Amino acid sequence: MKYTEEEVVALLRQKSKRGFDYLYENYSRAIYGVISGVIQDEDDAQDLLQEVFVKIWNNFSQYDDSKGRLYTWMLNIARNASIDKTRSKEYKKDAKNQSLDYSVNAINSSNSSSISVDHIGLDKLIDSLKEEHKVLVEMIYLQGYTQAEVAETLNIPLGTVKTRIRNAILSLREKVVEP
Repeated sequence: MKYTEEEVVALLRQKSKRGFDYLYENYSRAIYGVISGVIQDEDDAQDLLQEVFVKIWNNFSQYDDSKGRLYTWMLNIARNASIDKTRSKEYKKDAKNQSLDYSVNAINSSNSSSISVDHIGLDKLIDSLKEEHKVLVEMIYLQGYTQAEVAETLNIPLGTVKTRIRNAILSLREKVVEP
């Protein structure tokens, strides 16, 4: 069964298990993607994914749909939890005490054909944009905001957001495509 965002929110406000199951089934991969971008260890990332969904369930009463989409709210929880995890003493201690096997596996996996966003230099490309373009790209493509949400948040017209994001994409394309 497919639910609209409003229906999912209504189910979660009622503390419906069906709503939570739907939420997990449809959003856990995206949330895991955010977490694994910060937390490199797969086991730690999986554990944090579970913690994030528990946090979403326990704190759902704090979600305010007038301030943004459910997806954006959940991404922010995941990002903040990931950052908090990396700042924790336990995580820093574990990172210092990684076994040799883990280091070898990390080296081997970095030689694999899968490429992470950081390895292809996307961060540097985005940083090379004009500030007004950089902010929009980060909000829309990295934080999950819609163009309308960005327009409202930054208090600029929607048409301006659309024009600037198009110009940002064209600028990125020029930097990526070889002459």
